[in-house]
Amino acid sequence: MTTKSWHVHYPESFDTDIPAIDFSIPHMLQQTASGYPEHPCISFYQKRMTYRELQDAVTMFSSSLQHIGTKKGDRVAIMLPNCPQYVISYYGILTTGGIVTQVNPMSVERELIHLLKDSGVETIIVLDRFYPMIQSIQKETKVKTIIVVSFLGEDHETDYTFDEFLKLGDGGVTSIKIEPEDVAVLQYTGGTTGVSKGVMLTHSNILSNVMQSQRFFKESIQTGEERSLSVIPFFHVFGMNSCMNLSIYTANEMILLPRFELSEVLSTIKREKPTLFPGVPTMYVAITNHPSAEEYGIHSIKLCNSGSAPMPVELLNQFEKKTGAKILEGYGLSEASPTTHCNPAFAERKPGTVGIGLPSTDYKVVDIATGMKEVPPGDIGELIIKGPQVMKGYWNLPEETANALRDGWLYTGDIARMDDEGYVSIVDRKKDMIIASGYNVYPREVEEVIYEHPSVQEAVVIGVPDSYRGETVKAVIVLKAGEKVSEQELMGFCQENMSSFKVPRIIEFRDELPKTSVGKILRRALRENVI
Repeated sequence: MTTKSWHVHYPESFDTDIPAIDFSIPHMLQQTASGYPEHPCISFYQKRMTYRELQDAVTMFSSSLQHIGTKKGDRVAIMLPNCPQYVISYYGILTTGGIVTQVNPMSVERELIHLLKDSGVETIIVLDRFYPMIQSIQKETKVKTIIVVSFLGEDHETDYTFDEFLKLGDGGVTSIKIEPEDVAVLQYTGGTTGVSKGVMLTHSNILSNVMQSQRFFKESIQTGEERSLSVIPFFHVFGMNSCMNLSIYTANEMILLPRFELSEVLSTIKREKPTLFPGVPTMYVAITNHPSAEEYGIHSIKLCNSGSAPMPVELLNQFEKKTGAKILEGYGLSEASPTTHCNPAFAERKPGTVGIGLPSTDYKVVDIATGMKEVPPGDIGELIIKGPQVMKGYWNLPEETANALRDGWLYTGDIARMDDEGYVSIVDRKKDMIIASGYNVYPREVEEVIYEHPSVQEAVVIGVPDSYRGETVKAVIVLKAGEKVSEQELMGFCQENMSSFKVPRIIEFRDELPKTSVGKILRRALRENVI
């Protein structure tokens, strides 16, 4: 890569590029398990698993998948919170040459049906509490096999419990040739059309991003010596790579928690003494505002990698003062596996920016009108990115792929500015996307549900500032003439038809919505009026 303005910040021993990937994700685990067999890999409620034990479980899971006929290229879904069974399933699926299909456990029926039908999943690993929902929609999908995980060891009337499934195969795995450019993961992301899209991430995409991150943080993350508090969900691309895959690549231990519950997180920190804590701003807000957080040994944390949502400068300063840790805010997106930028530990941090590009990452800010002309430093435009972590494309969506990937560049849709040292500031969200507690909420998805309510004439959804969630979802609604409906009724309707993090927390009724001369609702005018 040609030398760029941000490369001046790299240490002299720092290569600006990573080597080309010539191995697979399962090979990465095999290498670590071979070199660190007895090293702790996973801690889950004080139960530990070594790298040897993980590799053995992955082999058994792969054998069982092949026993039921799973072939290279088959999509297998994981609908689990962070737990050892997630890690075993993920690497087991990839060992067979299968494609991991990520499913958010908070998905409701309509979202699940679309995802499962679109991906063509035939096998799914699911937490016991969600099994009835999968069972109820099974006939509308191609799902044939359901594997149920229960933390309490309960039996369920299902195809297999997880432990039963592990014993199904004979432990032998037919070797599958996996190319670096083979698709490894379908990472579903919302779309402005209201339909989620499957981002195709290859083995090379994911491993490139792992190596880029390891290189970028090599002065802060020591191989075999760190303990990463992994509470960001692995079904989210940030958790998948910045917690799980990066930990395995660096032979470090993951301390798994299935959800962010403050008292549990603090007691886990006190007991396990993690050194790394990748998170989203709402997590850091909660810890910062806890009156006795220091009593839980939070000073064991030395590095926090913040992503998924903007980090307020005031919050960053408060958290660092309280913990002694360093927060490095970064930027990424599902289509880039996900990380492309981060504030460096080895050079100046610029609060309010997302830092500089990772090794082998090129980027520029181009004019919004054509997307062709690079704008001068300090000017606003669209951020576009090129690098080995950029996706292969969208699953079965050639037009969407062609629009996002042009001449090797990923058009992010995010409005940004770059200074003359290569530091990037994100000025506006990707189109109208809302980021609430680190989760992406696309207004069109929420609006389509609201429009199904018989009393609603018009609806528009916007993000409004929220001191805890970063942003929260607000719906502005015009009712049909003569209709009456309460905020509570509409919220209840939404709760039945969408994931909880998408449900509007604020509902405003109006007689009319601002529109252009051709009748298009002026979403930005509403948002700016609120802000």
